[in-house]
Formats: sequence, C-alpha cells, structure tokens
Amino acid sequence: MAGGVCFIHPLFVNCQPLFSFYSEFKIRFTLNLKDMHYFKSIIASIILLFSSVARVNAQVIDSASGNISLQDTTLKKNISWQLPPYKKAFNLKSYIVPGLMVAYGFTAIKNDGLQRLNTELKDEMYAENPHRKFPLDNYLQFAPAAMVYGLDAAGVKAKHNFRDRTMLFLMSNIIVNVSVHSIKTLSHQMRPDGSGYTSFPSGHTAEAFANAEFLRQEYKDVSPWYGVAGYAMAFTTGYLRMYNNKHWLSDVVAGAGVGIISTKLAYWLYPKIQHKLFKHKPMNTIVIPSYQNGSLAVGVVYRF
Repeated sequence: MAGGVCFIHPLFVNCQPLFSFYSEFKIRFTLNLKDMHYFKSIIASIILLFSSVARVNAQVIDSASGNISLQDTTLKKNISWQLPPYKKAFNLKSYIVPGLMVAYGFTAIKNDGLQRLNTELKDEMYAENPHRKFPLDNYLQFAPAAMVYGLDAAGVKAKHNFRDRTMLFLMSNIIVNVSVHSIKTLSHQMRPDGSGYTSFPSGHTAEAFANAEFLRQEYKDVSPWYGVAGYAMAFTTGYLRMYNNKHWLSDVVAGAGVGIISTKLAYWLYPKIQHKLFKHKPMNTIVIPSYQNGSLAVGVVYRF
C-alpha cells in the first residue's frame, strides 16, 4: 500500500480571527530582578517547565488511541482492551501544563514583574552581548515532523499509516496557525527588535512544539526517546528565537503551549471526524484545508 500527497496552490484570503476574546490578568506581585542569583533561578524554573512537558505527556493515555491495562489483584489476571479511538474521552489533565504555559504568556502582557523579566533576559542575551543572528530556527521548527516520515520510510513504523498521520499533521497545523495568527492580531505586541507588532506568541516555537508532540504521539510506543529528541529540537527553536532577538521569553513559553495543545486537539478530533464522515465509506481520497500566515490552501491525500 502506498500513498502520496499533493497541495493545490494557496488561495490568499482576508482571514478574520476565529475568536474575539482577550483575557487580561491582573496579578500583582514584585520580582526583585536586581538579585541575579534569584533571576537565574527563575530562568532555571522556566527551563524545568519546558522539560516537564515531555515527562507529563508520556504518562497520559493518548486520546486518539491507546491500550488500557488493568491488574486484577484478586484473580492475578491481566485484563486488557482497546477502545475505538473515536470513543476516547477528552483528557483534560493532559492539557494542564501547556495551558499554564499559555496563561503565563497572557499574564506577562500586563504584569510589570514579568515584563521586567522579559527585558532583563533580552539584555542578558542580546543587548549586552550583540552577536550575529543564527537562522537555524527557521528550519529546525520542522525537523520533528520530518523525522516522523523519515523514520517510517527507514522501517521504524509510526503508529498511524501514511494517510492518517498526514491528516493529523495537517489538522494540527491548521489549529496552530489559526490560533497563532488570531492571538498575534489581538495582542498586538512589539517584537524585541522593534520589527513589528507580531511578537506574541512565537509562531516558530508553536510550530516546533506542535511537531515535537506529533513525533512523540507517533513513536511513544516504540521509544520515549523519540519524543525527547523532538522536544529538544523544539526547545532549541524557542531559545534561538530569543537569541536572535525576535521574541520575548513570554512569547516563547506561550507559543510552546499553543503548539502542544494544537497537536493534542488534532489527535482527539481526527478519529471523531473520521468516524462521522467516513463510517460507511472507504477513504481513498481526502481533501483538507490548511492555513498559514494569512493564506488558505487545500491539501489532497490520495490512497492508491
């Protein structure tokens, strides 16, 4: 069985934000950033938050598919079964960490202490140590997704077949790009280098973490280290966005949360959509739209 993907030329449209809510958090507290030892401990905590995502995600049963095993302590028997993916319930616990990351970003927009943290980190990384920009982040954001297809082609089989994982990848990208574009328009935050009002959240970081979660979902049953590798590349992408003076810390943290949530939603929604629309039909050809940077494209996957 083989498959192929082709994309129809993007049609540029005037896209409006899909939602018009904007939350203003009024959390008042003071950060003593003059004490650099305390400042460094804050940065270490943020890094720990990033690294904890992979560990927490690895402990949560996937909403798209997964085997449930129960140990009967009385009969000493292992009972296992697999629910149809479209019947999986929405697992709110798996969204707590990325949700907190997004909340941190929104809070930083209006919180003086977190704004000072953004500025201090920018000065530490760029203003006080000007350096040449390193554009690896423009490509590294796509590396985890490329690994999924590369590994499968090399014989390390992914969880889903070519058709289904491509649909999941496209759906994740639709969600992440629409979300990022909408929030950027609503928040209207200046970039650290002054190049525009599209700072919050970081689109590169959101894409990188969405793809890292895509890699983790497809290969977590083979080895957790594939997910670790994907999240390491995503974390590096976020770091380079700050290193290149394109984003504040809060932009990167929120972007990471948006990316993870987008892929999780795709894995939860796709089986339900697949079941509703194609319950009695063979899915040889599927058409699905994609959205990126204000342009709408139509993707076609044909199974032959």
